[in-house]
Amino acid sequence: MVLNYIWLAFFLIAFVIAIVKLLVFGDTEVFPAIMASTFDTAKTAFEISLGLTGVLSLWMGIMRIGEQGGVVAVLARWLGPLFKRLFPEIPEGHPVVGNIFMNLSANMLGLDNAATPLGLKAMEGLQALNPQKTRATNAMIMFLVLNTSGLTLIPISIMVYRAQQGAANPTDVFIPILLATFFSTLAGIIVTALYQRINLLNRTLLLTLGGASVVVAGIIYGMASLDETMMDLVGTTSANVILFSIIIAFLIAGMRRRINVYETFVEGAKSGFETAVRIIPYLVAMLVAIGVFRASGAMDALIGGVQWCVAQCGLDAQWVGALPTALMKPLSGSGARGMMVDAMQTHGADSFVGRLSCIFQGSTDTTFYILAVYFGSVGIRHTRHAVMAGLLADLAGIISAIGICYLFFG
Repeated sequence: MVLNYIWLAFFLIAFVIAIVKLLVFGDTEVFPAIMASTFDTAKTAFEISLGLTGVLSLWMGIMRIGEQGGVVAVLARWLGPLFKRLFPEIPEGHPVVGNIFMNLSANMLGLDNAATPLGLKAMEGLQALNPQKTRATNAMIMFLVLNTSGLTLIPISIMVYRAQQGAANPTDVFIPILLATFFSTLAGIIVTALYQRINLLNRTLLLTLGGASVVVAGIIYGMASLDETMMDLVGTTSANVILFSIIIAFLIAGMRRRINVYETFVEGAKSGFETAVRIIPYLVAMLVAIGVFRASGAMDALIGGVQWCVAQCGLDAQWVGALPTALMKPLSGSGARGMMVDAMQTHGADSFVGRLSCIFQGSTDTTFYILAVYFGSVGIRHTRHAVMAGLLADLAGIISAIGICYLFFG
């Protein structure tokens, strides 16, 4: 229901602003631009779904082998104590726990193409446990908030963009991004737990979150000791070695169980194609609304208003120049990426705005895209507190990014 109101708000706000620009300022190009945007973004949504088809088919097939080979069940047993606290609705040892773990692991490694199909597989498992098929469960919401908070341990793509834009040290945002995305994820867990009345003050969760903090600190320390070339090499190599090792492990597990891995893969791949087709209307709906909002000038008006308010309060407003990336990230990953590159081109890759744009890009994920795709894949219409919890995690990431950027580069 919340997603419904937000979707309508994009169109209505865009229409009001376009009318004002036409009648007051005589801007006759605004409505043609809006209509052109609707066609362009609808085409983009279809192309995204089409591009996902092969990746979805691949990973749905691999996951089917993992299920039949018992790997997912083993992961479910290992993670049972932790996930029992975060996802109390999921029966202990259920295979969907392994699917959730695989998705979150792919996200942490920055493997977006692998994370999406793994996440959709997890949503199918959660939907099978859902007694009300059009209403999101608490487990679904917690899972999606963990996705939208965007915990990423190896933000290689951002550092590559910085290198392309001529940054003197493309890796100087690595530690700030890790810190910001960690705070975003932690905030997402806390907010969702409060909504769902999950007790976070228990031994398992405290040890896990504390251990995760130590691991993150160790990774930060280790990666910070490397030069930019070695960091790029270690990050890229480790991510891909881990990913391919998972594929091999699943195949070996399937052969040990004496299953026909080829036929099992094909069976799973068929469901990947069906899922890609099923999410097309949801993607079209969300991306067209975002495109209309941008084409009307609503985003520019919002940024201008924030800059004026900050200036009136007598605060330093240099961070506002990077705000388009932060505001666009929950709506569109590619749009936010474009905003980040534009900020580096306009202000310089090593400017405060350029660096902050990169930290914004890495601190959260595409909340509305994830909600639209994941909920759309299983036909969920009533999203309950998913949007609010996801946006609060995004807000925590934005605030953390600003403070951390001032700490490192201010």
